[in-house]
Amino acid sequence: MTGDLFESENEQPWAEPRGEGVVVLRRLARADAPTLLDDIQKIARQAGFRNMITPGGHEMSAAMTCAGDWGWVTDRKGYRYQHEDPQTGAPWPAIPERFSQLAGRAAEEAGFPGFQPDACLINRYEPGAKMGLHQDRDERDFSWPIVSVSLGLPIVFQMGGPKRSDKPERILLEHGDVVVWGGPARLNYHGVLTLKKGSHPLTGPYRYNLTFRKAG
Repeated sequence: MTGDLFESENEQPWAEPRGEGVVVLRRLARADAPTLLDDIQKIARQAGFRNMITPGGHEMSAAMTCAGDWGWVTDRKGYRYQHEDPQTGAPWPAIPERFSQLAGRAAEEAGFPGFQPDACLINRYEPGAKMGLHQDRDERDFSWPIVSVSLGLPIVFQMGGPKRSDKPERILLEHGDVVVWGGPARLNYHGVLTLKKGSHPLTGPYRYNLTFRKAG
């Protein structure tokens, strides 16, 4: 499996509405992907990827780091945002300008103008990693959307409803796709299925996900 290796790098982005408050912006980040991945590596040199522990004692299968004024962490004490990397005690690296520009552009194209993220969660998935259905509800202001950027191997994204029991829609996300959800969908349950083995020309056996939020 080589993901979208043979697809045209010149393919024009397009918007794909997926219900009220949810838009998939296909290929929006593809042109910027090499520089985005370079910036991810720079961030990881300051704040390394790690598999965090949930309050219940389980290790997350996706490795994570953060950038911005706020970073999201989980440990035995619970889920929360904080200014410092718990591994180093230093502030999280700043969000690169191209990250912020992409997040703002995506939010505006999805109908949420003026979005300026102060937190960027960076997940690195390897084959076998997944993310169960959950809500993003540790932020202070739910009026701002979530912007999620996919880089590398394809994965199946699940977008549910406001209740955990709501049946989720399955959406294949490929390299450069961006999902934005907000408004009535802001607290929808969402996650990704298990990443399958493959190789992408830019990321090898991995998928990277940038999730932009207004946390503070």
